[in-house]
Amino acid sequence: MNFGFSDEQEHLRGEVRRFLDERCPIDEVRRLADTDVGYCEKLWREIAELGWLGMTTSEAFGGSGLGWVDLIVVLEEMGRSLFPSPIVGHVLAASAIERFASEEQKQRWLPTLASGDCVATLGLFEANDMLEPGGIEARAVPDGDDFVLRGSKRYVPDVEAAGFRVVAACRADSPGLVLALIQGEPEGLAASSHPMIDATRRMGNLDLDDVRVSSEDIVSIEDDAIEALRDLGALLVTADASGAVDAAIQLTAKYAKERIQFEQPIGHFQGVKHPMAEMYTDLESFRSLLYYAGWCLDTGHEDFARYTSLAKAYATDAFVRTGLDSIQLHGAIGFTTDYDIQLFFKRSKWMRPMYGDADFHYERVLALRGV
Repeated sequence: MNFGFSDEQEHLRGEVRRFLDERCPIDEVRRLADTDVGYCEKLWREIAELGWLGMTTSEAFGGSGLGWVDLIVVLEEMGRSLFPSPIVGHVLAASAIERFASEEQKQRWLPTLASGDCVATLGLFEANDMLEPGGIEARAVPDGDDFVLRGSKRYVPDVEAAGFRVVAACRADSPGLVLALIQGEPEGLAASSHPMIDATRRMGNLDLDDVRVSSEDIVSIEDDAIEALRDLGALLVTADASGAVDAAIQLTAKYAKERIQFEQPIGHFQGVKHPMAEMYTDLESFRSLLYYAGWCLDTGHEDFARYTSLAKAYATDAFVRTGLDSIQLHGAIGFTTDYDIQLFFKRSKWMRPMYGDADFHYERVLALRGV
């Protein structure tokens, strides 16, 4: 059995790396972090033309029809560059439509999302902090041929940048959940971002005050759809973390070779070598879980949920440790804005709660094993 990437996937990785190095080096990342929208619309169009936005979308709907492991390769390289982009929420919204929507709804929306003509996002969670289907309190109330949406969604990625939003709600007329497909800025909808420790990642609140949606833009779903989308989100942010942790280790190793203390590079000292080795061990450990979870998703293997939770839980703790240890190995000067390593630490703080923190996912692993 071949546990490595294919030649095509390695070629893809190299092309993504070259593009990001040329088009969005770390100085550009810093500049974009200070802008109002937090990303570059020109780069968004370029990555859409390269096919990154529709990689996992079926060719019948304008995508490339590739696997989730291929997308993991792209997201790893994006994470390595701390690339500011709404791609995670966008891919989740497109996946929700392809998995659960009608054929007509897929034909209507997926080509537009694959082409990047609009930015999409997915609103699942609410102020109660519950990550299960029972935590959804927003209501979809039938009103003639329409539905009226009432409630609030929290922690929505790129909520202000998105022009198309997929929102989970409860049906008011019968048991069950729906996904509401909301285009533009209809009356009663209010999107607001809130300050983030990682300015390269934007998220915020979506308030729904009698927002009217046509019944043609309502998708009925089962409870397990919420869990599937949450798991998919966990997989995507873990892929981003994999690249970011790798880059943080490389950046710290470079500093350890250049920083001279007692007439030799600090990388010669065991007090530096050992934490560096532990960081690398953590990376390779959760990266293996990530790759296996991606393979499970591509092949429909029953282990997907379990290994996604294992990967997300391990990566969450490992990323925070790597951020802290990397700053410490920079002599704590890494906390200053002049040094790039603090940007990776901030990314770890964003990643930590997204789609479930370590405690949530470790508990879920036990539940999946019947413990």
